[in-house]
Amino acid sequence: MTNVTIQPTGITADDVLAVARGTATVVLAPATIDAMATSRAIVDGIESSGRPVYGVSTGFGALANTFIAPERRAELQHALIRSHAAGVGAPMPREVVRAMMLLRVRSLALGRSGVRPLVAEALVDLLNHDITPWVPEHGSLGASGDLAPLAHCALVLLGEGWVLGPAGERQDAADALTAAGLKPIELAAKEGLALINGTDGMLGMLLLAIHDAAHLFAMADVTAALAIEAMLGSERPFLPELHAIRPHPGQAASAANIHRLLQDSRVMDSHRDDLAHAVQDAYSMRCAPQVAGAARDTLDFVRTVAARELVSVVDNPVVLPDGRVESTGNFHGAPLGFAGDFLAIAAAEVGAIAERRVDRLLDVTRSRELPAFLSPDAGVNSGLMIAQYTAAGIVAENRRLAAPASVDSLPTSGMQEDHVSMGWAAAKKLRTVLDNLTSLLAVELLAGVRGLQLRAPLEPSPAGRAAVAALGAAAGEPGPDVFLAPVMEAARAVIAGPELRAAIEREIGPLG
Repeated sequence: MTNVTIQPTGITADDVLAVARGTATVVLAPATIDAMATSRAIVDGIESSGRPVYGVSTGFGALANTFIAPERRAELQHALIRSHAAGVGAPMPREVVRAMMLLRVRSLALGRSGVRPLVAEALVDLLNHDITPWVPEHGSLGASGDLAPLAHCALVLLGEGWVLGPAGERQDAADALTAAGLKPIELAAKEGLALINGTDGMLGMLLLAIHDAAHLFAMADVTAALAIEAMLGSERPFLPELHAIRPHPGQAASAANIHRLLQDSRVMDSHRDDLAHAVQDAYSMRCAPQVAGAARDTLDFVRTVAARELVSVVDNPVVLPDGRVESTGNFHGAPLGFAGDFLAIAAAEVGAIAERRVDRLLDVTRSRELPAFLSPDAGVNSGLMIAQYTAAGIVAENRRLAAPASVDSLPTSGMQEDHVSMGWAAAKKLRTVLDNLTSLLAVELLAGVRGLQLRAPLEPSPAGRAAVAALGAAAGEPGPDVFLAPVMEAARAVIAGPELRAAIEREIGPLG
């Protein structure tokens, strides 16, 4: 995608990804310019009438009843941005900030915020010149939206604040604008408030997380199948008729994936009719689609919430087409906070059950004749023993992170904002859970590959062969212990990237 055109009807999740992670150029459609100009004319009319309207002729939050003289209203907007840019901590990743800025442009483009088109154009200029504001990680409570993070973005439009340098260092915004040939803008009435009163930060993080989770949940089916194959597990619990009688769509999709991944395997053929094996596999094997499938269904719910938010007007006050300016509570991030917390819980459990399969693969009493810790010479060598320690520690961290942020609330602004969503925190920790899930699946990939290698000369499934090929250069053959951290990093790259899934799908068709 080379261009993302912002219409007055909004944008798509793919548009956000193309700008946040890609190099797409952002363009404002002529209809968008017209919608913003129409909305601004209403605000200009209010200004000339002299009647008090929140955010236009009054202060903010607990100062909503403080009247602001006309000659000080532009000063009010600038002061708002400076005072609200009060975040602390490490900078948010470039992709999050770019998603946030694009989504704020999207909200302004809907024509309900009463800002001049040049305000949206100034944000577009930052995106198209690859100028990324320095946005500290702490500051947002998720109501009234992501005030502090968005204020740090808006401050750059004024030629103030900081931006991310080429190496992630902090640079003065004024210097960055000058180098790009851009000039600071002057805000008019309501425009400062419109730049910061939204859920764009948490929505941006949620959209990025949705994309990542969809990939990881598919890879979780792959690593589960590799582990089950290496442990001489049964494919029968994944037969479609067994999941048709419990019609959760995610479960059926996950089971179908695992069943197909286990076909055409000499490893599976070797024990299909062997009565010495257990009649039933352990839950971590047999119930893999029940857990991963529930996570898929959770992801579908979260995707629905995000899609609704993408077409929502999130501002306060809003300018209605009939000329009214009304206060709303649409900036409250509860829908996104709940969704982020729910997906974090699901992702944490996908990782937890993967770690249980790793533990079984390494345990000589449960791995069905694989050597202890998947080392051909256990004792002198520890094999993957400590890789499982690492996985266990990550599972414990994910369980802490799965505690919901959205059940917390601390009142602010003199009790005017007496309930907040903590949606920013929910979305931010969700991204950490997903990054941790990548590591957990990498450990299972490594253990599954090593287990299949140790089943030689039996040939594994097409998925198993693809996994061995993908990780073989880094993992090598089973043998004496090696420096394991680089191998685990390579496994992480395989899980995160598209190549292994593509290789498998060339052999067995698209995964559900």
